[in-house]
Amino acid sequence: MNFTGVNPISATLRMAVLAGMVLVLSGCAGLNLFGPSKIVEEEIIPPEVLYQTALDDMDRQYFTTAIESLEKLERQHPYSEYAERAKLMTVYARFRTGAYEEAILASDRYLALYPSSSEVAYVLFLKGSSYFKQIKDITRDQQLAQDAIDTYSLLINTYPDSEYVSESKENMRISYDQLAGKEMSVGRYYLGNGQNTAAINRFRTVVEKYQTTTHIEEALYRLTEGYLKLGLVSEAKSAAAVLGLNYPSSDWYESAYALLQAQGLAPEAVEGNWLTAETSG
Repeated sequence: MNFTGVNPISATLRMAVLAGMVLVLSGCAGLNLFGPSKIVEEEIIPPEVLYQTALDDMDRQYFTTAIESLEKLERQHPYSEYAERAKLMTVYARFRTGAYEEAILASDRYLALYPSSSEVAYVLFLKGSSYFKQIKDITRDQQLAQDAIDTYSLLINTYPDSEYVSESKENMRISYDQLAGKEMSVGRYYLGNGQNTAAINRFRTVVEKYQTTTHIEEALYRLTEGYLKLGLVSEAKSAAAVLGLNYPSSDWYESAYALLQAQGLAPEAVEGNWLTAETSG
């Protein structure tokens, strides 16, 4: 036998063992074969510097970079005297960037931490406005409109003298109009498909709950139309009478009157009917 040659199997085995040892050692060294790993620590910046930086950025309308400074302030100095102001500014900055969901979350966080703050009314206004800005057209779900109304109502009822009450009321009016518009849209669909009872229920909701919206006149006309289709003559005449009493020059009243005349009828308020108490509000 010849022992002078190298056994190829043994050589391969030795190489595999060496490679395994290298992998183990490199794993112990943080998978870094070229030296020890370096951990980069975040530079600690004084809270007043971060706060002023955020203010300067907001003055220049750089809201995204302002948020970065505010988040760093909260992270590095959670108990500093600037922490509350940073959270308040975060709500505003999120709102201004159009990140309304984040603004709502930031509002809830602030309100939970500082329920007695003098800025609560302002935060409620920003929260309500964050819902309001997301309201979709009347063909979509109107939960956002209801959330805006609920938030603005809390603001108005709790802080009636707040400078934000006037704008909150105007936004509430528009939000109510959205809710009424949704009811009208569904009601028209039902009426067009012969589901008269379902349609009437939608129009009655508008008359009973949303009397100050722009949809009230059409709702009363549609009630007249729906009741006539069901043969409920007294209710139809009463709906038209309420429409004429409150909106005598309305085109919808002219249409309702013509609808009744076509059947030899005229508007007439029936005593005891649910509609007789309705007013334009």
